[in-house]
Amino acid sequence: MRMACTPSYIALQEQGILAARAAALGRILEHCTLCPHRCGADRTAGARGKCRSGALPVVSSVGAHFGEESCLVGRGGSGTIFFTNCNLACIFCQNYDISHEGRGEEMGFDGLAEAMVALQAKGCHNINLVTPTHMTAAIVRALPLAVERGLRIPIVYNCGGYESVETLELLDGIVDIYMPDFKYMDAETGERLSGARDYPAVS
Repeated sequence: MRMACTPSYIALQEQGILAARAAALGRILEHCTLCPHRCGADRTAGARGKCRSGALPVVSSVGAHFGEESCLVGRGGSGTIFFTNCNLACIFCQNYDISHEGRGEEMGFDGLAEAMVALQAKGCHNINLVTPTHMTAAIVRALPLAVERGLRIPIVYNCGGYESVETLELLDGIVDIYMPDFKYMDAETGERLSGARDYPAVS
């Protein structure tokens, strides 16, 4: 039996808060501090941040995934959206071609919204945003479009654990499930393997 669940972002949409959060995240992109690197790139003007990304979402793949934790997969799969590039530079990344080599295609906010709704239509139990940190502004801008088209399943934030508190505060009530991948307790290791010496303190 499938249990009914109303994601909290639905209420935020009805109250106009979702649009306000999207606008706030968009302003952050003008001098980017979305992640702890705080590189300051104006991604709205075409500059690339430390994550090698601009303002529009770049996606490597969209589909039902059955290799995640069983509580996310259920019977219909977890609806994964793999974002290209990353705010970390882990030399051991299992998705190296996506995160380092930039494999993927740029899509508009409308296209990202359509991808979310299509995953729901396939029977996926959630929208699993893989490596979403550097694309947070694009995700939240696309979400109201998806809600207008009927999106009603939970959002999973499947990240590397290197997050800005300010960004997480703007995601409060939008994301239903956080799934950070905690990597290091040693600063030198964080710098050597992921290019983030402050990883332990930040995470």
